[in-house]
Amino acid sequence: MTDTATLQRESVAPRKRDAEATRAAILEAAKAHFALSGYDRAALRDIAAEAGCDVALIKRYFGGKEALFTEALKASFKPDRLAAWDRKTFAREVATAMADNAHVDESRTHSFQFLLRTATSPVTAPLLNVAIQERFLAPIRDWLGGEDATARARVLAAVYIGFLVERLIRNQPLVGREREVFIEQTTAMLETVVAPPQD
Repeated sequence: MTDTATLQRESVAPRKRDAEATRAAILEAAKAHFALSGYDRAALRDIAAEAGCDVALIKRYFGGKEALFTEALKASFKPDRLAAWDRKTFAREVATAMADNAHVDESRTHSFQFLLRTATSPVTAPLLNVAIQERFLAPIRDWLGGEDATARARVLAAVYIGFLVERLIRNQPLVGREREVFIEQTTAMLETVVAPPQD
């Protein structure tokens, strides 16, 4: 009896791990296809093919295209990263990252391209607005704290997104004197935004 129960538990565990891996693969493929093609042109069959599964699994795990899109959108935000931000080094670290090439971290670049494409579609923009409020602005507000945290979070988000767009368009790292000035001035700007308001 015990041996049978043990065998049953062992046979169930791998299926669970495979299901989790498949679900993760579908999400990654969905983010890539939605970023490349947009919501309307992305096809579930192409997403399934890249994830190495059948379209039926997408419907089983996510229910359909809109639900998959929503989950892929949520997965593009990593609110837990904000918890690791150090106020003392945040401004310079971000300034230095913005002076570098956008493709140093391809996964983050793809996520940002996905968000940009989402913002330009009347179908998906409302979904993006909800995701930004819950998974981006709210964690920044909590991290900033203090008076007018909501307004300050929006300013920081706007500045940060603007720098991401500029870096993506530039598509190469800054060098020499231009890099030095860019990092110094960007650091000063971000420190002002992050600092608590003065009475």
